[in-house]
Amino acid sequence: MKHIISNYIPDTALPNVLKLLEHENLTVLIKKERKTRHGDYRKLPNGKHQITVNGSLNKYRFLITLVHEVAHLEAYKTYGKTIKPHGIEWKKTFQYLMLPFLNPDVFPSEILPILANHFKNPKASSDTDVQLAYALKQFDANTNKTFIFEIPLQSTFKIYNGKVFRKLKKRRTRFECVEVSTGKIYLFNANAEVTVINN
Repeated sequence: MKHIISNYIPDTALPNVLKLLEHENLTVLIKKERKTRHGDYRKLPNGKHQITVNGSLNKYRFLITLVHEVAHLEAYKTYGKTIKPHGIEWKKTFQYLMLPFLNPDVFPSEILPILANHFKNPKASSDTDVQLAYALKQFDANTNKTFIFEIPLQSTFKIYNGKVFRKLKKRRTRFECVEVSTGKIYLFNANAEVTVINN
């Protein structure tokens, strides 16, 4: 486990991560990229626990995702199975588990203030925190990505599944877009990755 995990996280985070993973009934699997989630936690029918994390994540997002999923396991063990998946018990557990990592030895200094702000009230997904998601994406291997907030209104674009949309207007925090083939309206987070289609 030590050798495998060390390839995916900041070097300085390894000792604390190994402590978090000291569960005899826990398996951590590294998966191919899934577009709909970065990771997940499950209690298996045999009583064991399983965490999966996308191997395509950059090392900072991988670390946050791994700790996010370990927080599900720890909250389950501490508070029982009747708690909400991302309720107050999980939030407190996630905050507590992340604390040892929130320092400049682990994360770049430009991310730390954004992380500190995020962990005042962590969300179910770091992607819903637009500022944090954008900051983390700066460390992805593929840096020539386009985000929906960067393209002009009325631009046509496609997303990962090939569907084509036109950007209409900004609501409070998200962008209203119309799917070209159906005329249906969808809302996109500002940091959604898109490919612009030149007409």
